[in-house]
Amino acid sequence: MIETSDLHAGTPDHGPPVGPDLLSEMLKAVRLTGSVFLNACFSAPFGVVAPKYYDPVSPMAYLRHISIFHFIVAGNCTFEAGNGERREVTAGDLLFLPFAGHHRFWKGEPLVMAAAGEIVQPGRIEGMWTVNYGGGGDELRMVCGFLESSEFLFAPVFRTLPALIVEKMSEDKVGALIASTVQEIDLHVEAAAPGSQAMLGRLMELLFVELLRRHVARLSPGSKGWFAALNDPIVARTLQLLHADPARHWTVGQIADKVGSSRTIVAGRFNALLGRPPIEYVTSWRIQLAGERLRFGHESLASIAAGVGYQSEAAFSRAFKRVTGITPGKWRERTGSLAGLALGSASP
Repeated sequence: MIETSDLHAGTPDHGPPVGPDLLSEMLKAVRLTGSVFLNACFSAPFGVVAPKYYDPVSPMAYLRHISIFHFIVAGNCTFEAGNGERREVTAGDLLFLPFAGHHRFWKGEPLVMAAAGEIVQPGRIEGMWTVNYGGGGDELRMVCGFLESSEFLFAPVFRTLPALIVEKMSEDKVGALIASTVQEIDLHVEAAAPGSQAMLGRLMELLFVELLRRHVARLSPGSKGWFAALNDPIVARTLQLLHADPARHWTVGQIADKVGSSRTIVAGRFNALLGRPPIEYVTSWRIQLAGERLRFGHESLASIAAGVGYQSEAAFSRAFKRVTGITPGKWRERTGSLAGLALGSASP
């Protein structure tokens, strides 16, 4: 393990990082899309179990990553994530499951745990479902939504997040924004007004960005991963350079000169937080960008190769296959035909 004293010795006092908003850049790359899908009312005693919605090892899983939101509008219950983490949640709490994992929630002593898919009914808004379930006692009202993205093999937005994030409303500015956003969601769900579906989707995306900002701010100094890297001056500046000009043929020495540090410190800090050297990172990022262009566009391979920093189509194809396991042509064929399919319906 690299000694902390060596790593932090070369931190320049240049103020906050400048350049592209890394979080926004990453979210743009994974094509984030949000929606509200459930407006539910439960009455005690009740118990509900929901299945896992995302399997990271399923064929072509990178095509569609789904995360789940639960916002408690009124009432309270016990919530348990698939990893066994249990929380008592109440009105105003916002629950986020980045991997849409198996979870359950209950109040009182229900005789059975109902399967979520068996108690939903079509709602007033197309694409929206409703639930009215339970024993007739104290009510729990919940609005649920999901975020969908084509995360791809490289993008680390979701993979370093905990299995469950519970955000309680507070008095700070971010908390007030989240609260007002969720109130808007609840109003649109109840009113079923024209344009509600589009509005709700944008609100869910906004909620996700604010939750991520809070998550980054709360990370402990010893944390690792992509989000922790945003809090490190050296690594954050390095990431900004790489994201601002991914096609450039970077060297660690060039990066060190730009961020005002040494090659040893840049490489050590980057590896310690992200688990890979800077040049390997930017190579994967180039392939990420190329994969999206292959999937959604009609550019030639030569044009895409040049656009992400490769001098020849052959060099690009070799790098692409090294990262993804398949050729750019096969990638375009598979992702183009599977882009609209539900998770797990694709075959290798």
